[in-house]
Amino acid sequence: MNPTENPTDVSPVRSYQSSEAPPENQIPALRVRDLSFFYGTRKVVEGIDMDVQQNQVTAIIGPSGCGKSTFVKALNRIAELEGKVKVEGQVEFFGQNIYGSKVNLNQLRRQIGMVFQKPNPFPKSIYDNVAYGIRLGSHRSRADLDEIVEAGLRGAALWDEVKDKLKQSAFGLSGGQQQRLCIARALAVKPKVLLMDEPCSALDPIATMKIEELIEVLRKDLTIVIVTHNMQQASRVSNYTAFFSTDESRIGRMIEMGPTAQIFMAANHHSTRDYIEGRFG
Repeated sequence: MNPTENPTDVSPVRSYQSSEAPPENQIPALRVRDLSFFYGTRKVVEGIDMDVQQNQVTAIIGPSGCGKSTFVKALNRIAELEGKVKVEGQVEFFGQNIYGSKVNLNQLRRQIGMVFQKPNPFPKSIYDNVAYGIRLGSHRSRADLDEIVEAGLRGAALWDEVKDKLKQSAFGLSGGQQQRLCIARALAVKPKVLLMDEPCSALDPIATMKIEELIEVLRKDLTIVIVTHNMQQASRVSNYTAFFSTDESRIGRMIEMGPTAQIFMAANHHSTRDYIEGRFG
């Protein structure tokens, strides 16, 4: 059974969305303009324009192969670790062009954290997983590290479950706990944006519910972008939804974007409606 199908549809009526609109004078956390992305000479994403609003959850939906994951990886330049890439257009992070020549990539990726499709804890203890990024970035006392690790685990709603086994291997945790540990690891360095690429696709319904509840809590302090194939999940957790698609004549493009309720109930484009209603994808 495809893990992105019904097993993760925990409750199609539960919703965490906020109806509050961002202030008119508030700049987006991420402003994307005419972004095209190439792996080598192969264009994967073309002409994306998008504003990702602060302290909101933006869901990226669309069929496989439409460039969703590549687009998200372009937002903190982590795609460059996968090989030779080429970027056209611009991505601004709170007004700064992240593809500028003087950008510190390590600092950028600390401020724009990422959680991947499959939990990827390091082969270390629970404690050392959370402390890893802090140790790379600065020298901290043990007392400081203890506070940061606890704060990260509390932020990921994992502290009460692991506080008595911090020295144990992260691999001893369940899949859902490992994913929340990865979120704790990202939170420990105090990012402003958290990118989540199919974070629940490998999880059971209960673990998925915990991640979705966590997203709502984190939204109060973070901007979140989540890629998901699960339409119910997108409708539950996001404030805005962007639909990506592709066909023989069009590279991965954003077909439309808007408030989630509008996209799911009255999308402007027929292909968006068809995808949401399960006619393809």
